[in-house]
Amino acid sequence: MSMRLRETLDEMKRQFEASTPLEAQTALYGLIRAQQASAKPFGLQVGEKAKDFALTDANGREVSLYEQLSSGPVVLTFYRGGWCPYCSRQLRAYQQVLPRIEALGARLMAVSPQGPDQTLSQAEKDELRFHVLSDRHGLVAASYRILYDVPEDVQAVLQQGFGLDLAEYNATDRWILPVPSTFMIDESGIVRSAYVNPDFMQRFEPDDIISELSKL
Repeated sequence: MSMRLRETLDEMKRQFEASTPLEAQTALYGLIRAQQASAKPFGLQVGEKAKDFALTDANGREVSLYEQLSSGPVVLTFYRGGWCPYCSRQLRAYQQVLPRIEALGARLMAVSPQGPDQTLSQAEKDELRFHVLSDRHGLVAASYRILYDVPEDVQAVLQQGFGLDLAEYNATDRWILPVPSTFMIDESGIVRSAYVNPDFMQRFEPDDIISELSKL
């Protein structure tokens, strides 16, 4: 039996903690704790109406959520970008269960703030066969109540420790990210399941996707 995504991410976390300076860990874990303690919860709640949107995929084609819903339920996941190893591992794990998702009559859509060029590179690298969409200015993530501005101490960690200029990477003028989230949306556009976790080292398990879809 293959390793569950959670076990893989836990091992990645152990490697991160073993190789990353304590100062950087303090900033990143501090952000996670601050978001977890937020008085206002992130994300659309179960029973709310999903917000429609139209975004471009890696090949410049426009993809609309509600058009996809006309053919069945949608699994909509928001991730930080191809630069994030936890996101890349998540998307590859979701690709592995894509046949099971489609067998249940559903579609899979992944959204990040990265630009179309970066999206194409990631889709090719990971051989993803679902819609990978570019929300470059974070407007869709904001409508799902998961967008945030990256604090200055975390910006410094990403720039100095990992050589990442997020504004440049996303071809925009802001350092923005979505809280990693996965929503199950039924054909009527209602959110039936919502996984929203400020801890970017944890993601919704692929088997749990199948379980939730089976209830629709």
